[in-house]
Amino acid sequence: MTAFRGAITLLFAAFSGVVPTFATAETSYRLLEFRELDGWELDEHQEALEAFLNTCTDLDAETWGPLCALAQQGPEAKAYFELFFRPVIVNEHERALFTGYFEPELSGSRVKTSRYRYPIYRKPPEARGVWKTRKQIEEDGLLDGRGLEIAWVDNPVDALFLHVQGSGRIRLPDGSMIRVGYSGNNGRRYRSIGQELVRRGIYQSSQVSAAVIRNWVIRNPEAGRELLQTNPSYVFFREVRGVPPEAGPLGAMNRSISTLRTVAVDPEFTPLGAPVWIEKKGARPLRRLMIAQDTGSAIKGAQRADLFYGTGNKAGRDAGRIRDTGRMIVLLPIDLAYSLAPEG
Repeated sequence: MTAFRGAITLLFAAFSGVVPTFATAETSYRLLEFRELDGWELDEHQEALEAFLNTCTDLDAETWGPLCALAQQGPEAKAYFELFFRPVIVNEHERALFTGYFEPELSGSRVKTSRYRYPIYRKPPEARGVWKTRKQIEEDGLLDGRGLEIAWVDNPVDALFLHVQGSGRIRLPDGSMIRVGYSGNNGRRYRSIGQELVRRGIYQSSQVSAAVIRNWVIRNPEAGRELLQTNPSYVFFREVRGVPPEAGPLGAMNRSISTLRTVAVDPEFTPLGAPVWIEKKGARPLRRLMIAQDTGSAIKGAQRADLFYGTGNKAGRDAGRIRDTGRMIVLLPIDLAYSLAPEG
């Protein structure tokens, strides 16, 4: 992906149903009609309804409870959204930015071997606030021999990409799978490896991709290790149990997220669990109803969103191509929509 997600927040943030405390004089709301949503008639609304059902039971019961109960009765999806929600565009003067993210799938082992030698660590108890850098952790062996390893993987770049995405799956030699999720970090700011390659004159910015970085590090193991350590940020993980391998990773609402139906948003402007209409421009335009089920440290602003593209290498390639403009519109329960954006 082109923008660093960093620490994925794993705290549930239900929307209270009252006018948000974040609403300021600078926050604007405008009510739209469904006919104003470009491509609305052509979407597969049932897929969005199924994604909505995955998290709606966790929302504020007073505001969202009746809508969730109605959704559980199996209504015609398009009519359901049109009857009980109203589209609201927040801060439409802002320039929208859409990026993509994915769940990496790594090759690994529960035990260290000559092939699997790059550890994925649990968070040590002393890692609070601003802690040791990536270079210090790796070169000083601060975590070695303490039983903090969840698994070892076979490629340091894949391990770094796992840190960037915040969650992933690790396929073991016997074909079984373990899933890991974000547990914390060392408090250091992320520094882009791709930008560092450009700064050094090794590549131009248009040439840099995940595959290019991976191949360069493989070809240059010593210089590659030093390159990766220019990013001081280090992420710790936990093993996620009870999530079927075929299900998506857990998002900010602690529920599995859905490929191209989950969007990460800034919850200061878009309530988690709300339906969101996406109009993404670019080489691969997208017109789709998604559900705000995730967050990210780089996702800030009313018109900022990160689209979940799924699991594995293809999803990673697709997500990495996305950096587009457009607009984002949140669908809110009727009473709440009118309280924020009264007609006239």
